Amino acid sequence: MRRILLGAAMAAILAGTGLGPTQVQAQGNPFQPLVYVNDSAITRYELDQRLRFMEVLRAPEAGVQAAEKALIEDRLRMSAARQMGITPTDEQIDAGLAEFAGRANMDVEQFTAALAKAGVERQAFRDFITSGVVWRQVVRQHLLGQVRVTDAEVDQEMQKIIETPQITHVALSELIIPAPEGQEAAAMARAEEVVAGTRSEGDFAAFARRYSATPSAQNGGRLPWTPLANLPPALRPLILSMQPGQTSQPLTVPGAVVLFFLRDTRGTLRPGAEEQVLDYVRFTLASTEEAARIAATADTCADLFVQARGLPAQQIEHLNLPQGQVPTGEAIRLAVLDDNETTIVSYGGAVQLLMLCKRQPALMANPPEAPVATAPGEEPPAPDPNALPERDEVRNQLFNRKVGQAADAYLAELRANAVIRRP
Repeated sequence: MRRILLGAAMAAILAGTGLGPTQVQAQGNPFQPLVYVNDSAITRYELDQRLRFMEVLRAPEAGVQAAEKALIEDRLRMSAARQMGITPTDEQIDAGLAEFAGRANMDVEQFTAALAKAGVERQAFRDFITSGVVWRQVVRQHLLGQVRVTDAEVDQEMQKIIETPQITHVALSELIIPAPEGQEAAAMARAEEVVAGTRSEGDFAAFARRYSATPSAQNGGRLPWTPLANLPPALRPLILSMQPGQTSQPLTVPGAVVLFFLRDTRGTLRPGAEEQVLDYVRFTLASTEEAARIAATADTCADLFVQARGLPAQQIEHLNLPQGQVPTGEAIRLAVLDDNETTIVSYGGAVQLLMLCKRQPALMANPPEAPVATAPGEEPPAPDPNALPERDEVRNQLFNRKVGQAADAYLAELRANAVIRRP
């Protein structure tokens, strides 16, 4: 989504839209210190540049306070890097500049030229990238070794993925603002007014009736339920990144600026998501008293096999069966158990102690086979839209999420320990 919005923002600049950023610099001496972070000054000029830069990128929280907060955090990042002896090389910074500009499908020179049209100097862009470059090194050196992802966390995340319906249909409202040549800036400003002023579907509908140039405007921009597959492929990631009740950021298209409001979604579970595999132990014993004694001392399925040491192998069985293949009587008893819980079954003859070792979705217990490699010249098979992500992919996502959370916590700690003052 960030790449889409960045590309749209830069396209708007190149079209000469003029974003009209707040003029902080004009309020006084541009080199006047506004705030000190551990004796490092942030000047009025730097604040003006960061504000312009954030508005160019259409940052969700653009504004003077957000720009000042971002600069303070950059100072903290740079200070932490210096304390660790981290100094970015020109090559690292240049690579960061190129990577960021590439998100807007530009090279560095094109990107900085586009920024210049909005009054953002190259140094402000370079400072922003430098802070990010050193912070990644700080995180790698200080935090990476502290982050662990357990198998249980991967299992939990995989189960969450399985239990989350896949979106198949969306209920959208649209608002299309004409942007004829020479009026792109006014159209974008109006779109930003809509985004800032929308807190509910009713707000969006009122704006649509007022500004939208489509027949749906009379109905508040409401579109009928639409299959997700019917939307343009470039638009689907944007819609999927939204939650019901959210408004998209303005999207520029030839001759117009487009906004969407997501009213609701519909989805279905992936095939096999409700099927389970039960891993359990069936232990046949002589009496309910013996079964109760063993159940009281066994915390795991492995404990049952310790208790059964020396007994005939047929007296204790470890089973791993799809739910539909579990005998009905046992399935009823196992249905109410959590992992490592037991139940005693007695029908007047032999007594059975059942312990559920693990209950898991069949999709996790029996993952689909990896696609067969194709021969040279053959078309690769189409990806299965219902396929689960690989465990390693999920583990990496969890790891990156934890690293991000740890980095945020460390930055908050740096801020708490810093001396931040105004002159």
